[in-house]
Amino acid sequence: MFSAKQIEEALSDKEISKSAIYRNLAELEVEEKIRRCTKPGSRETFYQFYDLQTCRNHIHLSCTKCGKIFHMEEDSAKKLAAALAQFEGFEINRAESTLKGLCKECHK
Repeated sequence: MFSAKQIEEALSDKEISKSAIYRNLAELEVEEKIRRCTKPGSRETFYQFYDLQTCRNHIHLSCTKCGKIFHMEEDSAKKLAAALAQFEGFEINRAESTLKGLCKECHK
């Protein structure tokens, strides 16, 4: 995940305006190459790279402490989707699903 501010800082030696950064982020979002997200307790907007086909078909796990995003293991995702379909009659959209909680490292 990254923020517009981080991009601005990384490109500080280039003469790129803040508005150009935001225009490009907006365009990438429309093209579904990135997704906008937020971290708990922060008002800053973050972006997640989302263009890879492998990324689009995974359920994402988002750590509310460190902000890292992980792909749920395929076997676990299939079991979760099957259980929701069987017991709740609910079919999840894996490309749009993000579960929030604590990752292994932050849970220690």
